[in-house]
Amino acid sequence: MAYREPLCRLVVLISGNGSNLQAILDACAAGGLPAQVAAVISDKAEAYGLERARRVGVPALVLPKRKEQDRRLYDAQLAEQVAAYRPDWVVLAGWMRLLSSAFLERFPGQVVNLHPALPGTFPGTHAIQRAWEASQRGEITQTGVMVHLVPDEGVDSGPVLAQQAVPIEAGEALETLEGRVHALEHALLVKTLIILCNQMDKK
Repeated sequence: MAYREPLCRLVVLISGNGSNLQAILDACAAGGLPAQVAAVISDKAEAYGLERARRVGVPALVLPKRKEQDRRLYDAQLAEQVAAYRPDWVVLAGWMRLLSSAFLERFPGQVVNLHPALPGTFPGTHAIQRAWEASQRGEITQTGVMVHLVPDEGVDSGPVLAQQAVPIEAGEALETLEGRVHALEHALLVKTLIILCNQMDKK
């Protein structure tokens, strides 16, 4: 049988621990996700996710933004680095920087973001904590996770690819809720990427 390159090429952008990256790497290794991680790029040299990539032989690159560097200039530089790996999908898995059009216009319809909240709720950082605090005030009884496309500079507002609610239990500690949300993040992100890659196979 002739060798066939994996269908999807993923470039994953991270800023921290990389637990969602690990879920992607594990799913690729197990064969459930018909893709390969072509590269992992972080804006933080100390991001542990870089070590996760190196352990399995995936190129791990660091591109820090200097304080004096123009945001769009940085994003254009990042886009060049990402484009070198010919991604089918660019996955933001704990990437903590807002991307400008200087990056997004290079990859139209190809940038996928994971956010630990339901559509239209708690955009931006510390979403789980803010949802938990709202539940403590009696304002909500659930939060959730969504995976969405990033077509523009809106914050966690792009077209939704998948979402799932997470009930907030009465008296639940923030750490417990965080653990349940993160577990769902891993599963929903991988499930969505499988669907995206399989859809490509049918085109």
